Parts: sequence; C-alpha cells; structure tokens
Amino acid sequence: MTRRNVGGAGVPRTRHGALLSAIVALVVGLSAALYVTVASDHGPGRGPREVPLAAAPGPGDAAPVSTGVWVGTWGAAPVGGEPGTADVGTAGRTVRNVVHTSVGGTSARVTLSNLYGTGPLTVTHATLAVAADGGSAAAVPDTLRRITFGGATTVVVPAGGQTVSDAVGVAVPHDSDILVSVYSPTSAGPVTYHPHARQTSYVAEGESTEDVTGTAFTAAGPYWRYLTALDVLSNEADGTVVAFGDSITDGVTSTQGANRRWPDVLADRLRESVAAGADAPRYGVVNEGISGNRVLVDDPRRGAAGLNRFDRDVLGRTNAKVVVIDLGINDILRDPLLADPQKVVDGLRTLVERAHAHGVKVVGGTLTPFRGHRGYSAAREDVRQRINRAIRSDAVFDEVVDFDEALRDPYDPRSLRAEYDSGDHLHPSDRGYRKMAGTIALTKLKGSAPARL
Repeated sequence: MTRRNVGGAGVPRTRHGALLSAIVALVVGLSAALYVTVASDHGPGRGPREVPLAAAPGPGDAAPVSTGVWVGTWGAAPVGGEPGTADVGTAGRTVRNVVHTSVGGTSARVTLSNLYGTGPLTVTHATLAVAADGGSAAAVPDTLRRITFGGATTVVVPAGGQTVSDAVGVAVPHDSDILVSVYSPTSAGPVTYHPHARQTSYVAEGESTEDVTGTAFTAAGPYWRYLTALDVLSNEADGTVVAFGDSITDGVTSTQGANRRWPDVLADRLRESVAAGADAPRYGVVNEGISGNRVLVDDPRRGAAGLNRFDRDVLGRTNAKVVVIDLGINDILRDPLLADPQKVVDGLRTLVERAHAHGVKVVGGTLTPFRGHRGYSAAREDVRQRINRAIRSDAVFDEVVDFDEALRDPYDPRSLRAEYDSGDHLHPSDRGYRKMAGTIALTKLKGSAPARL
C-alpha cells in the first residue's frame, strides 16, 4: 500500500521531490537565460556589448544614459531676417556659431529657428564641438559630434518654425565656448539671426561642419544665425534663470568676445557661490535680451514686443524657474509722443501673470538713468521715475532689483555714474554690467512663483 503525503493529492513522496527539483531547475535556467539575454544585447554576428562608462560616442551615435536634468546653458532670441539674405540665405555655406556656456553637462541639444525664413530650411549636416580656444573656429577634435533630428542627419524646418535636435552625448564644460555648425544646400530666404551677439562666429563655403581645424571658415561676423538655444543634461544645475530685456541685457556695449554682459557675470556668480557652499540656487543662465526691444510695441528691426515674445523666449526655455525682467526704457525713448507709464507698468504686470501661470518666479529691475543720451528729455525722465516708483512699490514683481540706484550718479541721479557709463550715457560699461549682476541678491532667485488663488 502506497503511503500518501498530507495535502499531497495522492502524489508519492519520491515523485513529489523529483517534480519540485525539476521546477526549481527550470526556474534557475530561465533566470540565467534571461540575464544573459539582457546583458549581452546580441545582434547578428555580435558578442556581448561592452560600454565603458567614460566612453564618448562618435559622430551620429546615441547619447549615453546619464543622470541630471535638462537646463538651458545658453540662449539668444531670434530678432529678424538678416539683411541681404532674402535671395540666397546661406545656401551652399556652413555657418559655425560660437556660444558660451553658463553650466556644464554630459549631453547637449540645440534649437534651430527658421522664424523669419520665407521657405523651408533644409539642414543636411550639423555638428557640435567644444571650441579649441576662445574666439576661434577650431574644435577640440575628439569632442566633435554629429547632430541628428529624430535619428536623421537631415531635417527640414518650415518657414516660421523651429526644431529641437536629439541629445548628443558629449561632455560640455561650464564657462566654455561651444561650436554649433549648420550646413544647408538651399536657400530658405532671410536668415533668422541675432544681430548683437558680441561674439564672433564664422562661415565657410561648402559643407565644412566636420572641419576641426577651422581653416575652412574664412569669413567672420558678429551674428548668431539659426541657433537660438543650447541645453545640457546637467548635474550642475536644477533649473534655468532667463534674463529678459533690451540692449542693456543684450550687452551691446560690453567687450566683444569677453562674455561680460550682466547675465554672463550673474552665471559666474551663481557657479562660484554654489562651489563655495553658499546658499545659492543651482541655475543655468540664458540671455533673451534684444537691442531696442519694447514691452508694448513690435519693431521689424528690433524684434517682437516683450508681450508678444514672452511665451517663446521665457516660458519656452527649458526648465525655466525664474525670469529677471529689465525692460521698458525703449518704450520711453522710442515713443514719438510721450509714453504712458501706466500702460508700460500694466504690460509688465501682464508678463508677471503669464509667468505665474507657468510657475515661474519674476524678479524685476528698475529702469536705469539716461541723461546725456540723445533721447533724453525732462518729460521722459518723469515717465522713467513714475515707472520706477511703481516697480519699487512691490506692486509689480515678486522681487525687485534696484538697477537704477546701483548705477546712478549720486550727485545727479538722472545720469549714470561715470565709471558705469559706456560713453553713450545709456548703456553700461563692463564695470557697469558687473555692478548690475552684483546687485542681484542670489537669494532673490530662489523659491517659486506665488500660488495662484
């Protein structure tokens, strides 16, 4: 008589043990097979894949897996169509933009704009590299990467549109120059550009995007073309601060190629403060200043009004946490009549409301003196003072930075202090821009927008 197991459903003890052993062996075998399949990543005729952690991908390779967050490290607002390019654009030439980073990262991506083109912009080749030295078109050879768009090396950007590239795996250092090269075989009409770059970029005849020597780039100019943003996957920053303003933010009187605009100095302060262990936010900085820009009025040569470009140039920036607004002086200077200070203030309040709707904190700057400038008058000075009183009353922005008080002559508050004046009595000198950046208490950049009620 066969003895039965308790609860064994009539299975003999010896057969039960054998069945259990077989099941365990099967589970172990399946687990091992699954592990080998995942780890080896076999393809036709390939063995196990080995990816060193420090290996940099070659041109066209996918970006490595990394940690961090995407932030803006550089930016420039598109202003208009470059004069003289309506017929030929940049057909058959390579544009090499030189831009300066605020924070570093392990991967990068770019935004190309055809906002002012009248036809499709066809880009067949694009590359990114770390510049070999400041101001030149030469690249560090082993940093050159091919840029792709949806996995393809060719992209067509429609007239009035923009495109964001795939992530490119490359170590991007902070406080460094990056080269972004773009080749188009055909014309898209007027070239979308930023005219007051204060940085020399380059042009080569023919397709030269992978030229690391820079020798093909025989033409130079003070513009950024097509490129409007450089983002990085960064462990150095948690978000982006956007500087939004006019020529004073654009830094039109700062030293060429020296990165001495006030947003550049602010980026340096943020990095240095974080490195020193100070209580400062970890932000990349992008500069969205446009020379001649106004709050209320579009200008075909000076870009869309602040009200009309805010969504694109601030809210559209990657991981924007806070915006510093210094805008309004051109509403005073360029109005053929006399600007209504209340309309300017209301326009600034509208920008704040939009920012808050997207969780972006707003820091506002007072308007700086301009006595001695050709546009000065006592009536315009009165408008400036009335706008500044509204800003200082805390009725407009979340935080206030008093640029006016920082830069004005203590003996004539209607004028810039001599050492802060570039000489035109409106725009600051390098020292004045440094003073502006130093006036911003870094703690004012912390926190978030007030909760909406």
